[in-house]
Amino acid sequence: MEYLTLHNGRRMPALGLGTWDLRGQTCVETIPRALELGYRLIDTAQMYENEREVGQGLRLAGLPREEVWVTTKIFRPDTTYAKAKAAIQRSLDQLALDYIDLLLIHEPYDTAEEMYVALEEAYQAGTLRAIGISNFHEARYQTFLAGCQVVPMVNQVESHVYFLRKDLQRAMAAHGTVTQAWAPFTEGRRDLFSEPVLQEVGRRHGKTAAQVALRYLLQNGMGVVVKSSRLPRLAENFQVFDFTLTPQELQAVDQLEEGQSLFGWYP
Repeated sequence: MEYLTLHNGRRMPALGLGTWDLRGQTCVETIPRALELGYRLIDTAQMYENEREVGQGLRLAGLPREEVWVTTKIFRPDTTYAKAKAAIQRSLDQLALDYIDLLLIHEPYDTAEEMYVALEEAYQAGTLRAIGISNFHEARYQTFLAGCQVVPMVNQVESHVYFLRKDLQRAMAAHGTVTQAWAPFTEGRRDLFSEPVLQEVGRRHGKTAAQVALRYLLQNGMGVVVKSSRLPRLAENFQVFDFTLTPQELQAVDQLEEGQSLFGWYP
């Protein structure tokens, strides 16, 4: 496993399992499978309506609490300070955890600054070990900074070979915020697995196009959240720490950049 060091000194696993479409017993059973393969970051959210199942899966795996990084997110309608404070406790209760490693504001709400005060208080109290945001574009990130006491440690955003977000990453890195990618495979909006450039680079390393796409993000200094419930794909996605893309290969993948969101999230 590789790690990213946040500005408070905590080391976050660079690759994690996303759970946005995992539900019920499938979710419960996938968590220990992923942890057995070596995953150490599990990403959920109140929006996904599966925090309770994620917590059950963590307990089923039986690993020491400090070995697993748990991320969750709060969202609308909890867009006031008081509601955000209650939402944090709700996540702790649903996950059945004493603390959450990283809690994010899921979207760039107009009242995100007010919500963030609740996160800052919980961070100071130790029930949140790191705090941040999600889906904030650069302009909204910059305005958000003006209202923060604690600089967001992470901004989780759409990022993949067609929309890497290098400018956003550089702007945030200047303030100490780490970029974490969701939709590294574009959620099917591009046939990334058949992308010729990725396939050719993969052949040189004995890797798949998917593995090259993940390695590209990791070598660009990003955290990555990738989802699957199938054991072979879970294993494939995790086998990205035993090879390195050359500068020439990185440049070849750079040429896939399209410069726009595939989800309509960002201006």
